[in-house]
Amino acid sequence: MKMSMFKTLFKQKSSSYDLLHSEVFKKLEDVCKKQNLYIYKDITIYHHTRSFNIPLLVLDPTRGIFLFEYKTWVFKNLKNVTAKLSKEQETSDKSLAFDNAHKIIRQKFNELTHNNGVDIFNFVLMENLSVQEYEQLDVSLQKLLPMHRVIFNDSTDTEILHKLQGTNLADSSLPDVAHIMGSLLIQHLILSDDNSMYMATQEQVDFIEDTPDGYQSLSAKKNSGKTSAILLKAVLYKLKNPNKKVIIISPSILVCDILKKKLLDIVEHAIIELDIISIEIITPSQLLQRHLNKYNMLLAQNNVYVHPILMKKRFNVADLIICDDADLLPDDFISYLKHIQSKANLIVSSNKEDQNSTFVFKQNHRSTQLKIKFIEANPHAKALQIISKLLKENTKPDIVVVSNEESKKQLKDDLEFFIDGDATLLDSSKNLIDQKLNNLLLTTYKDINYINTKFVILLITPQESLEQLKYAIDSAKQSVYALYEEKTKTIIDLKEHYRKGT
Repeated sequence: MKMSMFKTLFKQKSSSYDLLHSEVFKKLEDVCKKQNLYIYKDITIYHHTRSFNIPLLVLDPTRGIFLFEYKTWVFKNLKNVTAKLSKEQETSDKSLAFDNAHKIIRQKFNELTHNNGVDIFNFVLMENLSVQEYEQLDVSLQKLLPMHRVIFNDSTDTEILHKLQGTNLADSSLPDVAHIMGSLLIQHLILSDDNSMYMATQEQVDFIEDTPDGYQSLSAKKNSGKTSAILLKAVLYKLKNPNKKVIIISPSILVCDILKKKLLDIVEHAIIELDIISIEIITPSQLLQRHLNKYNMLLAQNNVYVHPILMKKRFNVADLIICDDADLLPDDFISYLKHIQSKANLIVSSNKEDQNSTFVFKQNHRSTQLKIKFIEANPHAKALQIISKLLKENTKPDIVVVSNEESKKQLKDDLEFFIDGDATLLDSSKNLIDQKLNNLLLTTYKDINYINTKFVILLITPQESLEQLKYAIDSAKQSVYALYEEKTKTIIDLKEHYRKGT
Protein backbone atom coordinates (compact mmCIF):
# COMPACT_ATOMS: atom_id res chain seq x y z
CA MET A 1 0.00 0.00 0.00
CA LYS A 2 1.30 3.46 -0.86
CA MET A 3 1.99 5.89 1.96
CA SER A 4 -0.66 8.36 0.76
CA MET A 5 -3.28 5.64 1.01
CA PHE A 6 -2.10 4.79 4.53
CA LYS A 7 -2.35 8.42 5.61
CA THR A 8 -5.97 8.42 4.52
CA LEU A 9 -6.56 5.19 6.41
CA PHE A 10 -4.84 6.53 9.54
CA LYS A 11 -6.88 9.71 9.63
CA GLN A 12 -10.22 7.96 9.25
CA LYS A 13 -12.26 8.62 12.36
CA SER A 14 -14.23 5.95 14.15
CA SER A 15 -17.40 7.02 15.93
CA SER A 16 -17.42 7.54 19.67
CA TYR A 17 -20.28 5.06 19.85
CA ASP A 18 -18.14 2.35 18.27
CA LEU A 19 -15.25 3.11 20.60
CA LEU A 20 -17.25 3.08 23.82
CA HIS A 21 -18.96 -0.19 22.89
CA SER A 22 -15.83 -2.00 21.78
CA GLU A 23 -14.39 -4.92 23.73
CA VAL A 24 -10.90 -3.44 23.78
CA PHE A 25 -12.23 -0.25 25.39
CA LYS A 26 -14.08 -2.24 28.05
CA LYS A 27 -10.80 -3.95 28.96
CA LEU A 28 -9.02 -0.61 29.21
CA GLU A 29 -11.85 0.93 31.22
CA ASP A 30 -11.75 -1.93 33.72
CA VAL A 31 -7.99 -1.50 34.21
CA CYS A 32 -8.32 2.26 34.66
CA LYS A 33 -11.05 1.92 37.26
CA LYS A 34 -9.00 -0.58 39.27
CA GLN A 35 -6.01 1.79 39.18
CA ASN A 36 -8.12 4.89 40.09
CA LEU A 37 -7.30 6.59 36.79
CA TYR A 38 -9.73 9.22 35.48
CA ILE A 39 -11.53 8.38 32.23
CA TYR A 40 -12.98 11.09 29.96
CA LYS A 41 -15.02 9.88 26.98
CA ASP A 42 -15.98 11.85 23.87
CA ILE A 43 -14.92 15.24 25.23
CA THR A 44 -14.69 18.62 23.51
CA ILE A 45 -12.00 21.18 24.29
CA TYR A 46 -13.02 24.80 23.63
CA HIS A 47 -10.36 27.45 23.04
CA HIS A 48 -11.11 30.97 21.80
CA THR A 49 -13.35 30.32 18.76
CA ARG A 50 -12.20 26.74 18.16
CA SER A 51 -13.41 23.39 19.42
CA PHE A 52 -11.66 20.05 19.25
CA ASN A 53 -13.10 16.59 19.97
CA ILE A 54 -11.09 13.90 21.74
CA PRO A 55 -12.69 10.43 21.72
CA LEU A 56 -10.89 9.13 24.79
CA LEU A 57 -8.56 10.66 27.37
CA VAL A 58 -7.27 9.07 30.57
CA LEU A 59 -5.57 11.05 33.34
CA ASP A 60 -2.95 9.35 35.50
CA PRO A 61 -2.28 11.76 38.42
CA THR A 62 1.30 10.44 38.69
CA ARG A 63 2.21 10.53 35.00
CA GLY A 64 0.01 12.80 32.94
CA ILE A 65 -2.49 12.48 30.09
CA PHE A 66 -3.00 9.38 27.94
CA LEU A 67 -4.66 10.03 24.56
CA PHE A 68 -6.26 7.11 22.75
CA GLU A 69 -7.07 6.65 19.08
CA TYR A 70 -9.46 3.86 18.21
CA LYS A 71 -8.88 1.90 14.99
CA THR A 72 -10.88 -0.91 13.41
CA TRP A 73 -8.13 -1.85 10.95
CA VAL A 74 -7.82 -5.51 10.03
CA PHE A 75 -4.60 -7.37 9.29
CA LYS A 76 -5.28 -7.86 5.57
CA ASN A 77 -5.34 -4.06 5.05
CA LEU A 78 -2.04 -3.53 6.87
CA LYS A 79 0.14 -6.51 5.97
CA ASN A 80 1.59 -4.90 2.79
CA VAL A 81 1.90 -1.35 4.16
CA THR A 82 5.24 0.42 4.41
CA ALA A 83 5.57 3.85 6.01
CA LYS A 84 8.23 6.49 6.38
CA LEU A 85 8.38 8.62 9.51
CA SER A 86 8.98 12.34 9.30
CA LYS A 87 11.84 13.77 11.39
CA GLU A 88 9.32 15.24 13.81
CA GLN A 89 7.74 11.84 14.40
CA GLU A 90 11.11 10.14 14.79
CA THR A 91 12.12 12.51 17.56
CA SER A 92 8.82 13.15 19.30
CA ASP A 93 7.35 9.62 19.35
CA LYS A 94 4.03 11.08 18.18
CA SER A 95 1.83 9.39 15.61
CA LEU A 96 0.21 11.25 12.71
CA ALA A 97 -3.25 11.50 14.21
CA PHE A 98 -2.34 13.22 17.48
CA ASP A 99 -0.75 16.44 16.20
CA ASN A 100 -3.87 18.64 16.53
CA ALA A 101 -4.79 17.22 19.94
CA HIS A 102 -1.33 17.97 21.33
CA LYS A 103 -1.38 21.47 19.91
CA ILE A 104 -4.71 22.56 21.42
CA ILE A 105 -3.94 20.96 24.81
CA ARG A 106 -0.58 22.75 24.98
CA GLN A 107 -2.20 26.03 23.97
CA LYS A 108 -4.82 25.74 26.72
CA PHE A 109 -2.20 24.96 29.37
CA ASN A 110 0.13 27.74 28.23
CA GLU A 111 -2.57 30.42 28.27
CA LEU A 112 -4.09 29.33 31.57
CA THR A 113 -1.08 28.14 33.57
CA HIS A 114 1.80 29.71 31.58
CA ASN A 115 3.53 26.34 31.15
CA ASN A 116 3.17 23.21 29.02
CA GLY A 117 1.08 21.48 31.66
CA VAL A 118 1.59 17.74 32.02
CA ASP A 119 3.19 15.08 29.83
CA ILE A 120 1.00 13.61 27.07
CA PHE A 121 1.34 9.98 25.96
CA ASN A 122 -0.23 8.49 22.81
CA PHE A 123 -1.89 5.08 22.56
CA VAL A 124 -3.92 3.24 19.92
CA LEU A 125 -6.75 0.79 20.60
CA MET A 126 -6.78 -1.93 17.94
CA GLU A 127 -10.17 -3.61 17.92
CA ASN A 128 -9.38 -6.10 15.14
CA LEU A 129 -5.63 -6.66 15.42
CA SER A 130 -3.86 -9.24 17.59
CA VAL A 131 -0.28 -9.25 18.89
CA GLN A 132 0.64 -12.08 16.53
CA GLU A 133 -0.72 -10.19 13.52
CA TYR A 134 1.12 -7.03 14.57
CA GLU A 135 4.43 -8.91 14.64
CA GLN A 136 3.96 -9.75 10.94
CA LEU A 137 3.65 -6.07 9.92
CA ASP A 138 6.43 -4.21 8.15
CA VAL A 139 9.08 -2.77 10.48
CA SER A 140 8.38 0.76 9.21
CA LEU A 141 4.75 0.46 10.30
CA GLN A 142 5.77 -0.95 13.67
CA LYS A 143 7.91 2.15 14.21
CA LEU A 144 4.92 4.35 13.45
CA LEU A 145 2.79 2.24 15.82
CA PRO A 146 5.26 1.08 18.52
CA MET A 147 4.06 -2.03 20.33
CA HIS A 148 4.32 -0.47 23.80
CA ARG A 149 1.71 2.10 22.74
CA VAL A 150 -0.78 -0.29 21.12
CA ILE A 151 -3.60 -2.05 23.00
CA PHE A 152 -4.56 -5.16 20.98
CA ASN A 153 -7.79 -7.09 20.94
CA ASP A 154 -6.08 -9.95 22.79
CA SER A 155 -4.15 -7.80 25.30
CA THR A 156 -4.65 -8.97 28.88
CA ASP A 157 -5.37 -6.67 31.80
CA THR A 158 -1.82 -7.18 33.01
CA GLU A 159 -0.38 -6.26 29.61
CA ILE A 160 -2.54 -3.13 29.37
CA LEU A 161 -1.48 -2.03 32.84
CA HIS A 162 2.19 -2.69 32.01
CA LYS A 163 1.94 -0.43 28.93
CA LEU A 164 0.26 2.38 30.86
CA GLN A 165 2.81 2.15 33.65
CA GLY A 166 5.62 1.95 31.13
CA THR A 167 5.29 5.70 30.61
CA ASN A 168 7.52 7.99 32.64
CA LEU A 169 6.50 9.14 36.09
CA ALA A 170 6.24 12.91 36.41
CA ASP A 171 9.42 14.64 37.56
CA SER A 172 7.48 16.35 40.33
CA SER A 173 4.02 16.24 41.85
CA LEU A 174 1.34 17.10 39.29
CA PRO A 175 -1.44 19.63 39.97
CA ASP A 176 -4.71 18.17 41.20
CA VAL A 177 -7.34 16.85 38.78
CA ALA A 178 -9.37 20.08 38.81
CA HIS A 179 -6.37 22.17 37.76
CA ILE A 180 -5.37 19.73 35.00
CA MET A 181 -8.74 18.78 33.52
CA GLY A 182 -10.34 22.10 34.45
CA SER A 183 -7.85 23.78 32.13
CA LEU A 184 -9.14 21.61 29.28
CA LEU A 185 -12.83 21.01 30.08
CA ILE A 186 -13.93 24.49 31.05
CA GLN A 187 -17.57 23.41 30.63
CA HIS A 188 -17.12 21.02 33.57
CA LEU A 189 -15.11 23.26 35.91
CA ILE A 190 -16.86 24.59 39.02
CA LEU A 191 -15.36 27.84 40.33
CA SER A 192 -16.28 28.34 43.98
CA ASP A 193 -16.75 31.68 45.72
CA ASP A 194 -13.53 31.11 47.69
CA ASN A 195 -11.60 30.67 44.39
CA SER A 196 -11.23 26.90 44.84
CA MET A 197 -11.94 24.68 41.84
CA TYR A 198 -13.38 21.22 41.38
CA MET A 199 -14.63 19.17 38.48
CA ALA A 200 -18.37 18.71 38.02
CA THR A 201 -19.80 15.45 39.32
CA GLN A 202 -21.32 12.95 36.90
CA GLU A 203 -24.85 14.13 37.78
CA GLN A 204 -23.81 17.71 37.04
CA VAL A 205 -22.09 16.68 33.79
CA ASP A 206 -25.24 14.84 32.67
CA PHE A 207 -27.23 18.05 33.21
CA ILE A 208 -24.67 20.36 31.60
CA GLU A 209 -24.17 18.19 28.51
CA ASP A 210 -27.82 17.28 27.94
CA THR A 211 -29.45 18.86 24.91
CA PRO A 212 -32.46 20.91 26.11
CA ASP A 213 -35.72 19.37 24.99
CA GLY A 214 -39.00 21.16 25.73
CA TYR A 215 -39.82 21.38 29.44
CA GLN A 216 -37.33 19.94 31.94
CA SER A 217 -36.84 20.23 35.70
CA LEU A 218 -33.88 20.17 38.05
CA SER A 219 -34.08 19.34 41.75
CA ALA A 220 -31.00 20.41 43.71
CA LYS A 221 -30.53 21.70 47.25
CA LYS A 222 -28.10 24.39 48.33
CA ASN A 223 -24.42 23.40 48.21
CA SER A 224 -25.12 20.98 45.36
CA GLY A 225 -23.41 23.15 42.73
CA LYS A 226 -26.76 23.92 41.12
CA THR A 227 -26.05 27.54 40.26
CA SER A 228 -22.63 26.82 38.76
CA ALA A 229 -24.07 23.95 36.72
CA ILE A 230 -26.83 26.23 35.37
CA LEU A 231 -24.30 28.85 34.28
CA LEU A 232 -22.05 26.22 32.68
CA LYS A 233 -25.04 24.78 30.83
CA ALA A 234 -25.85 28.24 29.46
CA VAL A 235 -22.22 28.71 28.37
CA LEU A 236 -22.05 25.30 26.67
CA TYR A 237 -25.42 25.84 24.96
CA LYS A 238 -24.06 29.10 23.50
CA LEU A 239 -20.81 27.46 22.40
CA LYS A 240 -22.82 24.85 20.52
CA ASN A 241 -25.46 27.33 19.30
CA PRO A 242 -23.76 30.73 18.79
CA ASN A 243 -26.82 32.33 17.18
CA LYS A 244 -29.32 31.36 19.86
CA LYS A 245 -30.35 33.35 22.92
CA VAL A 246 -30.48 32.30 26.58
CA ILE A 247 -32.36 33.91 29.46
CA ILE A 248 -31.72 32.95 33.08
CA ILE A 249 -34.39 34.06 35.54
CA SER A 250 -33.48 34.55 39.19
CA PRO A 251 -35.64 35.92 42.03
CA SER A 252 -33.98 39.27 42.77
CA ILE A 253 -31.83 42.08 41.34
CA LEU A 254 -29.02 41.31 43.80
CA VAL A 255 -28.96 37.64 42.87
CA CYS A 256 -28.97 38.49 39.16
CA ASP A 257 -25.92 40.72 39.69
CA ILE A 258 -24.15 37.92 41.58
CA LEU A 259 -24.88 35.49 38.73
CA LYS A 260 -23.67 37.97 36.11
CA LYS A 261 -20.38 38.28 37.95
CA LYS A 262 -20.03 34.48 38.22
CA LEU A 263 -20.82 34.13 34.51
CA LEU A 264 -18.18 36.69 33.60
CA ASP A 265 -15.63 34.88 35.79
CA ILE A 266 -16.39 31.59 34.01
CA VAL A 267 -15.97 33.06 30.52
CA GLU A 268 -12.78 34.95 31.42
CA HIS A 269 -11.19 31.87 32.99
CA ALA A 270 -12.20 29.62 30.11
CA ILE A 271 -10.42 31.68 27.43
CA ILE A 272 -13.33 31.39 25.03
CA GLU A 273 -14.91 33.97 22.78
CA LEU A 274 -18.57 34.09 23.67
CA ASP A 275 -21.28 36.68 23.09
CA ILE A 276 -22.00 37.04 26.79
CA ILE A 277 -24.67 39.67 26.10
CA SER A 278 -26.82 36.97 24.52
CA ILE A 279 -27.00 35.24 27.93
CA GLU A 280 -29.35 37.53 29.82
CA ILE A 281 -29.90 37.23 33.58
CA ILE A 282 -33.08 38.98 34.69
CA THR A 283 -35.71 38.97 37.42
CA PRO A 284 -39.28 37.69 36.97
CA SER A 285 -40.64 41.25 37.11
CA GLN A 286 -38.21 42.36 34.40
CA LEU A 287 -39.44 39.56 32.14
CA LEU A 288 -43.08 40.37 32.85
CA GLN A 289 -42.50 44.07 32.14
CA ARG A 290 -40.83 43.20 28.84
CA HIS A 291 -43.95 41.30 27.85
CA LEU A 292 -46.29 44.03 29.12
CA ASN A 293 -44.45 46.60 26.99
CA LYS A 294 -46.16 45.02 24.00
CA TYR A 295 -49.46 46.24 25.43
CA ASN A 296 -48.17 49.61 26.74
CA MET A 297 -48.77 48.48 30.31
CA LEU A 298 -46.68 48.93 33.46
CA LEU A 299 -45.97 46.44 36.22
CA ALA A 300 -45.86 47.56 39.84
CA GLN A 301 -42.24 47.79 40.98
CA ASN A 302 -40.71 44.38 41.85
CA ASN A 303 -44.13 42.78 41.49
CA VAL A 304 -44.43 39.23 40.12
CA TYR A 305 -48.11 39.54 39.27
CA VAL A 306 -49.00 37.81 36.00
CA HIS A 307 -51.63 39.91 34.26
CA PRO A 308 -54.30 37.75 32.52
CA ILE A 309 -53.53 39.40 29.18
CA LEU A 310 -50.06 37.80 29.24
CA MET A 311 -51.58 34.32 29.26
CA LYS A 312 -53.44 34.92 26.01
CA LYS A 313 -50.48 35.12 23.63
CA ARG A 314 -47.05 33.54 23.30
CA PHE A 315 -43.88 35.52 23.90
CA ASN A 316 -40.77 34.26 22.10
CA VAL A 317 -38.22 35.80 24.41
CA ALA A 318 -35.35 33.31 24.03
CA ASP A 319 -34.38 29.90 22.65
CA LEU A 320 -33.54 28.58 26.11
CA ILE A 321 -35.17 29.81 29.33
CA ILE A 322 -33.73 28.71 32.68
CA CYS A 323 -35.62 29.63 35.84
CA ASP A 324 -33.53 29.21 38.98
CA ASP A 325 -34.98 28.87 42.49
CA ALA A 326 -38.45 28.37 41.06
CA ASP A 327 -39.76 27.27 44.47
CA LEU A 328 -39.22 30.84 45.71
CA LEU A 329 -41.53 32.21 42.99
CA PRO A 330 -45.35 32.18 42.70
CA ASP A 331 -46.90 29.15 41.01
CA ASP A 332 -48.71 31.34 38.49
CA PHE A 333 -45.36 32.72 37.29
CA ILE A 334 -44.11 29.19 36.60
CA SER A 335 -47.35 28.53 34.71
CA TYR A 336 -46.67 31.70 32.74
CA LEU A 337 -43.19 30.45 31.79
CA LYS A 338 -44.66 27.19 30.56
CA HIS A 339 -47.21 29.19 28.58
CA ILE A 340 -44.68 31.41 26.79
CA GLN A 341 -42.29 28.51 26.28
CA SER A 342 -43.88 27.54 22.97
CA LYS A 343 -40.90 27.29 20.61
CA ALA A 344 -38.32 27.64 23.37
CA ASN A 345 -36.82 25.12 25.77
CA LEU A 346 -37.57 25.68 29.46
CA ILE A 347 -35.61 24.39 32.46
CA VAL A 348 -37.02 25.02 35.93
CA SER A 349 -34.80 24.42 38.96
CA SER A 350 -35.96 23.98 42.54
CA ASN A 351 -34.32 23.57 45.95
CA LYS A 352 -37.00 21.07 46.96
CA GLU A 353 -36.33 17.35 46.82
CA ASP A 354 -38.22 15.80 43.92
CA GLN A 355 -37.07 12.44 42.63
CA ASN A 356 -39.42 12.81 39.66
CA SER A 357 -37.46 15.75 38.27
CA THR A 358 -35.66 15.35 34.95
CA PHE A 359 -32.37 15.92 36.77
CA VAL A 360 -31.57 15.47 40.47
CA PHE A 361 -28.40 16.61 42.24
CA LYS A 362 -27.89 14.51 45.36
CA GLN A 363 -24.29 15.30 46.21
CA ASN A 364 -23.53 18.02 48.77
CA HIS A 365 -20.33 20.00 48.23
CA ARG A 366 -20.08 21.49 51.71
CA SER A 367 -16.42 20.92 52.65
CA THR A 368 -17.02 20.33 56.39
CA GLN A 369 -19.75 18.73 58.50
CA LEU A 370 -22.31 21.38 59.41
CA LYS A 371 -22.72 22.04 63.15
CA ILE A 372 -26.13 23.24 64.37
CA LYS A 373 -26.72 24.61 67.86
CA PHE A 374 -30.32 25.12 69.02
CA ILE A 375 -30.46 27.71 71.80
CA GLU A 376 -33.61 28.63 73.73
CA ALA A 377 -33.08 32.25 74.83
CA ASN A 378 -33.91 35.81 73.94
CA PRO A 379 -32.86 35.70 70.24
CA HIS A 380 -31.87 39.37 70.00
CA ALA A 381 -29.66 39.45 73.11
CA LYS A 382 -28.16 36.04 72.38
CA ALA A 383 -27.35 37.04 68.79
CA LEU A 384 -25.36 40.05 69.99
CA GLN A 385 -23.46 37.83 72.42
CA ILE A 386 -22.64 35.23 69.74
CA ILE A 387 -21.56 37.87 67.21
CA SER A 388 -19.23 39.45 69.75
CA LYS A 389 -17.66 36.05 70.51
CA LEU A 390 -17.28 35.02 66.85
CA LEU A 391 -15.60 38.29 65.88
CA LYS A 392 -12.73 37.57 68.27
CA GLU A 393 -11.44 34.87 65.90
CA ASN A 394 -13.25 35.56 62.62
CA THR A 395 -13.90 38.44 60.23
CA LYS A 396 -17.19 40.26 59.68
CA PRO A 397 -17.89 38.68 56.25
CA ASP A 398 -17.83 35.26 57.96
CA ILE A 399 -21.15 36.03 59.68
CA VAL A 400 -24.73 36.36 58.41
CA VAL A 401 -27.69 37.04 60.70
CA VAL A 402 -31.14 36.07 59.43
CA SER A 403 -34.29 37.47 61.02
CA ASN A 404 -37.50 39.32 60.24
CA GLU A 405 -37.38 42.92 58.99
CA GLU A 406 -37.97 44.51 62.40
CA SER A 407 -35.25 42.52 64.16
CA LYS A 408 -32.84 43.18 61.30
CA LYS A 409 -33.04 46.95 61.76
CA GLN A 410 -32.89 46.75 65.55
CA LEU A 411 -29.79 44.58 65.40
CA LYS A 412 -28.07 47.07 63.14
CA ASP A 413 -28.58 49.84 65.69
CA ASP A 414 -27.34 47.73 68.60
CA LEU A 415 -24.32 46.37 66.71
CA GLU A 416 -22.81 49.86 66.59
CA PHE A 417 -21.64 49.20 70.17
CA PHE A 418 -20.11 45.80 69.28
CA ILE A 419 -18.26 46.16 65.98
CA ASP A 420 -16.23 48.74 64.10
CA GLY A 421 -18.08 50.05 61.07
CA ASP A 422 -21.65 49.43 60.00
CA ALA A 423 -23.22 46.06 59.42
CA THR A 424 -24.88 45.74 56.01
CA LEU A 425 -28.65 45.58 55.79
CA LEU A 426 -28.94 43.26 52.81
CA ASP A 427 -31.61 44.25 50.30
CA SER A 428 -32.11 41.88 47.39
CA SER A 429 -34.02 44.55 45.45
CA LYS A 430 -30.83 46.63 45.13
CA ASN A 431 -27.87 46.11 42.81
CA LEU A 432 -24.69 44.43 43.97
CA ILE A 433 -22.65 47.61 43.51
CA ASP A 434 -24.89 49.44 46.00
CA GLN A 435 -24.29 46.99 48.86
CA LYS A 436 -21.26 46.09 50.97
CA LEU A 437 -21.23 42.30 50.92
CA ASN A 438 -17.72 42.29 52.40
CA ASN A 439 -19.26 43.02 55.78
CA LEU A 440 -21.34 41.42 58.51
CA LEU A 441 -24.68 40.87 56.79
CA LEU A 442 -28.13 41.30 58.30
CA THR A 443 -30.82 39.82 56.11
CA THR A 444 -34.32 38.37 56.08
CA TYR A 445 -35.38 34.85 55.17
CA LYS A 446 -36.66 35.97 51.78
CA ASP A 447 -33.36 37.67 50.89
CA ILE A 448 -30.88 34.96 51.85
CA ASN A 449 -30.66 33.12 48.53
CA TYR A 450 -27.14 32.87 47.07
CA ILE A 451 -25.55 33.97 50.34
CA ASN A 452 -23.05 31.44 51.72
CA THR A 453 -20.74 32.06 54.65
CA LYS A 454 -19.08 30.31 57.61
CA PHE A 455 -21.56 31.19 60.33
CA VAL A 456 -25.32 31.73 60.12
CA ILE A 457 -27.29 33.02 63.10
CA LEU A 458 -31.05 32.51 62.89
CA LEU A 459 -33.52 34.57 64.94
CA ILE A 460 -36.55 32.31 64.77
CA THR A 461 -40.17 33.37 65.34
CA PRO A 462 -43.35 31.29 64.89
CA GLN A 463 -43.87 32.97 61.49
CA GLU A 464 -41.01 31.15 59.70
CA SER A 465 -41.84 27.93 57.90
CA LEU A 466 -39.78 24.75 58.13
CA GLU A 467 -38.69 25.13 54.50
CA GLN A 468 -37.55 28.72 55.07
CA LEU A 469 -35.45 27.66 58.06
CA LYS A 470 -33.89 24.70 56.26
CA TYR A 471 -33.00 26.91 53.30
CA ALA A 472 -31.35 29.48 55.60
CA ILE A 473 -29.44 26.76 57.48
CA ASP A 474 -28.03 25.46 54.20
CA SER A 475 -26.44 28.88 53.65
CA ALA A 476 -23.84 28.07 56.32
CA LYS A 477 -20.53 26.44 55.50
CA GLN A 478 -19.50 25.65 59.06
CA SER A 479 -21.92 26.43 61.94
CA VAL A 480 -25.51 27.53 62.55
CA TYR A 481 -26.92 29.09 65.72
CA ALA A 482 -30.70 28.62 65.82
CA LEU A 483 -32.12 31.02 68.43
CA TYR A 484 -35.72 30.85 69.62
CA GLU A 485 -37.88 31.81 72.59
CA GLU A 486 -40.76 29.44 72.02
CA LYS A 487 -40.38 25.71 71.35
CA THR A 488 -42.89 25.37 68.52
CA LYS A 489 -43.69 22.32 66.39
CA THR A 490 -41.51 23.85 63.65
CA ILE A 491 -38.52 23.90 66.03
CA ILE A 492 -39.21 20.28 67.04
CA ASP A 493 -39.46 19.19 63.39
CA LEU A 494 -36.30 21.14 62.53
CA LYS A 495 -34.32 19.45 65.31
CA GLU A 496 -35.58 16.06 64.22
CA HIS A 497 -34.71 16.76 60.59
CA TYR A 498 -31.06 17.55 61.34
CA ARG A 499 -30.77 14.90 64.09
CA LYS A 500 -31.46 12.29 61.41
CA GLY A 501 -29.01 14.02 59.08
CA THR A 502 -31.58 14.31 56.30
